Amino acid sequence: MQAHRAVALAAAATALVATLVGGCGLPSSSPGARAGHGATRVDPTTSTGTGAPAAGGVPPASWNVSPAQVREASAALARLPVKGRAAKTGYARSAFGASWTDDVDVAGGHNGCDTRNDVLRRDLTAIRVKPGTHGCVVLSGALADPYTGRTLAFVRGRSTSSQVQIDHVVALGDAWVTGAQQLSADRRVALANDPLELLAVDGRANSAKRDADAASWLPPNKAFRCAYVARQVAVKARYGLWVTPAERAVISRVLGTCG
Repeated sequence: MQAHRAVALAAAATALVATLVGGCGLPSSSPGARAGHGATRVDPTTSTGTGAPAAGGVPPASWNVSPAQVREASAALARLPVKGRAAKTGYARSAFGASWTDDVDVAGGHNGCDTRNDVLRRDLTAIRVKPGTHGCVVLSGALADPYTGRTLAFVRGRSTSSQVQIDHVVALGDAWVTGAQQLSADRRVALANDPLELLAVDGRANSAKRDADAASWLPPNKAFRCAYVARQVAVKARYGLWVTPAERAVISRVLGTCG
């Protein structure tokens, strides 16, 4: 029975991930393709970011969830185990490996660029990259923030980099108490660096979220909530995590408003 359930969850995760990550993968070109002598500017009309305008305008297409995606997310949610939270004993960020390691077997892994910069290059538009880093390190760009709905200017620097942070859509603390502590160390590292699990977002919104699940926190930007909970379901299905009764109820309610 457990083996059958695992197969069903894997199939659900595969179907949902396929519908959610179209256009949301890491940049298809190698980092080296963007290297140059001066700060390299990447044309936002051809980059693999969200496609957001530099200021204001229509929300990115990645905020939208189609009826088919809603159905896939609802079906995957129905297959997730429902349990209470496990004890948080033993939780530490280090349980998920070194922050933003490139030594990981997920999309973008082993490409010569750390995960944080991979996600910045994916999610920001009009980006400029630091010379001599083989097109890896992002110096500046524009973010259509999915959590607040505002457009943010990102500038790399000691006092400015934290204004745009990389969020784990399923917070690692929440992942830990819903099954991740039972995963192998390598699988936890994969979870923490999987592009499906990561979004560039407003730093203050990310700090407000902390380790909350969907029952305790949803993005203030209501236009993104459908995509947000669908992505959480996809992550939990991919990594064999469960949902709490309260979490499942909120995700189901949000999905019921989508499409």
